[in-house]
Amino acid sequence: MTEEIIIAGFGGQGVLSMGKILAYSGIMQDEEVSWMPSYGPEMRGGTANVTVILSDERISSPYLKMYDTAIILNQQSMDKFEETVKPGGTLLYDPNGISQHPTRTDIKIYQIEGAKLAAEMGNKKIFNMVVLGAFLKIKPIVKLENVIEGLKKSLSERYHYLIPLNKEAIIEGMGNVSPYTIEEQALPN
Repeated sequence: MTEEIIIAGFGGQGVLSMGKILAYSGIMQDEEVSWMPSYGPEMRGGTANVTVILSDERISSPYLKMYDTAIILNQQSMDKFEETVKPGGTLLYDPNGISQHPTRTDIKIYQIEGAKLAAEMGNKKIFNMVVLGAFLKIKPIVKLENVIEGLKKSLSERYHYLIPLNKEAIIEGMGNVSPYTIEEQALPN
């Protein structure tokens, strides 16, 4: 099993953290892992993306042009990465701030209202964990207990008190992801 993932959005949305937690989770499962971040000099507010590869075989290169899964958190990332999902692959996105929804019919598309759910839970910073939960529901490639271990590794110890809230956010995301279907446009008469 090899899963090649791109996670993309604005800096400050937890894109790199989500990738790092997935990578640590894979390590906890004795998988081969690659984590390759990319972000602009602005960081917060600028675009950010991370490529994560989890595999039970050696990873030959962390550089990819096509992905099994794209997790998209803003319109710029949708514009850039929708076409990089392999046919038959998966695209997961938060519709908040998306003006042009995905249009491909050769991939599986899912939506998660991550920003809305995080706000309803009282902490917008858990947005990325809601989205991660949605991804894990669609593709349970790492176990929840390993994700919690990944959180412990990636969060500074002074923030470990937030781990229960993050776990709650992951579970919330798992329960609220839904398939997105491309609606056929009516042909003119």
